[in-house]
Amino acid sequence: MRAKLDRREMLKLGALGGAGLALSQPAGASPKPPNILFLFADDQRFSTIHALNNPEIQTPNLDKLAGAGTAFTNACIMGGTQGGVCVPSRAMLMTGRTLFRVPRSMVPNPYSADLPDSAWTTFPETLGKAGYTTFGTGKWHNRPPSYARSFSDGANIFFGGMSNHLQVPVHDFDPTGKYSGKPRTGEKFSSELFSDGAVKFLSQYRGDKPFCLYVAYTAPHDPRMAPRAFRDRYSPGRIALPANFLPEHPWDNGNLRGRDESLAPWPRTPEIVREHMAAYYAMITHLDEQIGRVLEALEKTGQAGNTIIVFAGDNGLALGQHGLFGKQSVYDHSVHVPLLMAGPGIARGARRDAMCYLLDLFPTLCDLAGVAVPASVDGKSLAPVLRDPKARTRDSLFHAYVNFQRAVRTEQWKLILYNVDGRKHTQLFDLRNDPLETRNLADDARQSGRIRELTALLKDHMKTAGDPMNLDQPDWGTAALTGKGEQ
Repeated sequence: MRAKLDRREMLKLGALGGAGLALSQPAGASPKPPNILFLFADDQRFSTIHALNNPEIQTPNLDKLAGAGTAFTNACIMGGTQGGVCVPSRAMLMTGRTLFRVPRSMVPNPYSADLPDSAWTTFPETLGKAGYTTFGTGKWHNRPPSYARSFSDGANIFFGGMSNHLQVPVHDFDPTGKYSGKPRTGEKFSSELFSDGAVKFLSQYRGDKPFCLYVAYTAPHDPRMAPRAFRDRYSPGRIALPANFLPEHPWDNGNLRGRDESLAPWPRTPEIVREHMAAYYAMITHLDEQIGRVLEALEKTGQAGNTIIVFAGDNGLALGQHGLFGKQSVYDHSVHVPLLMAGPGIARGARRDAMCYLLDLFPTLCDLAGVAVPASVDGKSLAPVLRDPKARTRDSLFHAYVNFQRAVRTEQWKLILYNVDGRKHTQLFDLRNDPLETRNLADDARQSGRIRELTALLKDHMKTAGDPMNLDQPDWGTAALTGKGEQ
């Protein structure tokens, strides 16, 4: 196990701002462990927070959170091994393990690692063993046994992936961990239902132990059916069309007929994209209001000053960008996610552009809580980045989707390779000058050396991550696998 941060490191973090984690403690005293409130959105891409350069969307509570803490502007997921990208995304977040090393018991996919229970742990489970009360509410897409291991209590628990937001099938907390009974239908809109569970926990919590409260929403995942008052705030005709809008993707990326891609007709039209974006924004604004309820309840407890608040999204969404609608790609709009952190020891109104994964949150929260990081965790703590805006824990990121898309990015460059039924394509983007990935430089002869370098870097990442694909084989080794994953 990695050593936890010592008190001097905690004091350095406390000096950054916020309420201060240890500065008010008497000399020689141990700081009280911080509470943790984790707010997790479903399908909310990075560019959907007003304070982070989106003037069209209304997110007053997320804006306040960004002002009270630090926003990571280059946070990503590693990708997906199946069409339901949120399944491996949540498994990576919870276990701190990379895409091809998450437990098969959490991601029923042939690419996942077949690990015994004793070989991995979730971050709420780790905190629970360190003395935290752990409470979960909302979406849990990684099977009941792992939920039972992670939380000591909960409410309004949804074990599925998506549903009508007014009819979410939820379970009450089952102390036996079996969850074998029939779920009941939630009595109100999903975001309200899950916020209710969080607010009730906060209002009733009287324990002396620190708590970890995990609130996982199903919004803004479709069906995009926000209450009318929120839909009325957005007129499709006033929504700007994405600058990287395309009527259709220029070639088969391996998922053009997936479920998410069927939510709009081909070719995509500006009108239909604007309609979907207006509905998407309305869902996010309604979610923002419900997040505000949870943050207000936290304030009323008097414990907000000693609570680390995390807001993140599980993956992005295209909605017309590159001619796509879903999250089943390795473009920035699909892998780039929002990540906000606020609380004791976290700088206020700060931005961090260091590249990171959501799976890095597991060791980060352990470090901030003074808890040892389990050996099973692959993620890298972001505590150094919180201390120093120039710090870097990663100099490149690796992305993958099923067995036919692979990508690597550095701070400036991104290489994407495709191999769909033997048809190969290459994309090279200069992210510094083309962040929306609109100008493919792969055919520029001057970039041939760069492509070779990035391909070598990609191969190194694939090997380290345990990726079963082999770029040197014509089919990348697909035929040797027992299954190709969901497409």
